[in-house]
Parts: sequence; structure tokens; C-alpha cells
Amino acid sequence: MGTLGIVVNPLSGRDSRRLTARADTVSHESKRNQIARIAVAAAAAGCERLLIPWEPRRLAIAAVEHLQLDVAMEEVRTPIEHNARDTVAAVRAMRERGCEVLVVLGGDGTSRAVTKTWPDAVLMPLSTGTNNVFPWWIEPTVAGLAAGLVAAGRIPAAEVAPRAKIVELAIEGEDPDLALIDALLLRGDRIGNLGPFEPKFMETLILTRAEPDAVGMSPLGGLLCPTGFADDFGVRVDFCDHQAGGRLLRAPVSPGLFRSAHIRGHRRLALGENTFVEGPGIIAFDGDRERALAAGQGATFKVTRSGPRVIDPHLALGLAAERGLMLDLPHWTDPYDGSVGGGCC
Repeated sequence: MGTLGIVVNPLSGRDSRRLTARADTVSHESKRNQIARIAVAAAAAGCERLLIPWEPRRLAIAAVEHLQLDVAMEEVRTPIEHNARDTVAAVRAMRERGCEVLVVLGGDGTSRAVTKTWPDAVLMPLSTGTNNVFPWWIEPTVAGLAAGLVAAGRIPAAEVAPRAKIVELAIEGEDPDLALIDALLLRGDRIGNLGPFEPKFMETLILTRAEPDAVGMSPLGGLLCPTGFADDFGVRVDFCDHQAGGRLLRAPVSPGLFRSAHIRGHRRLALGENTFVEGPGIIAFDGDRERALAAGQGATFKVTRSGPRVIDPHLALGLAAERGLMLDLPHWTDPYDGSVGGGCC
């Protein structure tokens, strides 16, 4: 049975970072509409089973409960703590229920939580956060169609879902960690700070994707040495204070918000090449300040292509066209007509 799971972060696009930048707020209603479009498209692609997470805001449940789709819909209930552990619990439950593809609505941080929970997952990540590079910025209908074709087995994941690069982190005496886009060593910052990174605190930045047309940490490398999803190398950027000189780079660190950073140097990083740093300091992953290094405690970063498999919707739908996968199917009746049987949960 072709099974697709939907993971949604209720807080993405709504956190306090909107107070320090000019980012849009993503409403709950907008997320429900996106989820409905994903579900309809997955059904149109031939997906037979949808796993729908329950949470108090009922974002996903409310989006699909009145859709008259001829697919099996199963509610997934897990303990709710109103933090990233909710995503972890939902992903574990969906994996146990035989999920083949996850559609993830959130930002880089949400996709990171999914990856840490299920490293080999096949993902269709969609952006509903702030400084996002990892998720796709595409119409949810298109994303749902591509993900549904893969979940239904009509297009093999091996053909359209290459592995993503990640930053692997090894910390002396502690559990390892990872970032999907950027890992940053800060001096003088604090754990949990949700404000924009201040250049005076930044020391070493490791990027899997340094994209000049992004916002966040990625363009701090992308405006110097661009690298994308398919490139088999990462980028390292080293910062310094104004007294040490360096070249001054102006870059967008959040929507509508620019900062100037003194760049001591930058270069490509080969896959598997180690970068060693030493505390004291704070390490931020994909925009979130999470791990503290004690004085003298060492940590090693390296970029590898060992991340999750990410569906390329353009490639998937191109193959669907070449193979005629949407031709000669039974007549489609739109769920709004109310004439297609089905139910939810």
C-alpha cells in the first residue's frame, strides 16, 4: 500500500523572529489549505493511504477530515509537548506504520528534527518557516503530486530522490549532532537566543549549501563561493572583528534584514574533510543555538552526503510526463463534488 505521511510544525512561520526581521507570518489557515492541496494531489497520483498527525490546533486533521477522497486516512496520535519532540514522536509513529514518504511542512529546523529521527527517510520538505534553504518553495499541489507518485511506487525513490548533504558534528565527550544547511561557532552568544546572529559573535561557519539567492547563513557563503544541493563540496567561512581587518560582506541574514560581517577567509570543503574548533562557545545548527562547548572542549565538523533522500519534484514530474503516468487513469471527480467515497480517521 502506498503510504504518505504529513508532518507539520504548528509554530513554523509564527515565532518571535518576526519581531526582529520583516518576515511574513504563516497563518494556521494557510497551512490547512496547503495540507488539503497536498492530500488531494497525493490521492490523484495514486497514493492509497495518508497518515495524518493530531495536535491541539488540528491543522492537518481539519484540513482533510471533510475531503471526500478515495484513500485510507489514519490519524496518528502521539504525546504533545509543544516543542520539537512532537515532530520526533510523529515521525517515529509514521515510520512504525509503514510510511514510505514524508511531506514535511516547516523550516530547516523541522526538517533537521525529522532527519535526526529517521536519517534514511524519503522527504518532500516544504517551506513554512523563516530563513529556509532546505525545503522546497513550490506549490503544495505540485509537491503532493510528486510525493504521491513516489509513495505509490509509480516512480522509484532511487530515481528522483538523491541524498542530501549534511554537516556531521562530533563533540568530545558528548553525543554527535548534525545540521542540514549550516553549523556556526559563536563566541559570546547564548543558548536559545532567537534573535538574528550578530557578526561580532560569529567565528566559523560550515555550509552544505551556500546559496547567493537565499537568506540566513547560506548567503554568507553563497555571496563568496556558491554551492548547491548537487555540488559535492561544502563551504567554510571564517570571520574576524573589525580590528583584525578582513573584507566587509553585506548579506541578508533574515527577510528584509541585512548585516555586515568581516570575512577573514573562505574556501571549499571537500566531502569528509574535517574542521576542528575548540570551546568556549555556542554551536548553532540551521539557525538555532543549541549546543555549548566548554573551555578547551573540541568539536569536529565535516560535510558528507549522508542525509535524507529528498524528492526533486521537477525531476519526478518530468519522468511522469515521459512515462505517461497521468494518462489513461479513471475519470477524476473533484472532492468538492462530494461524489467520491472515503472518510477520515
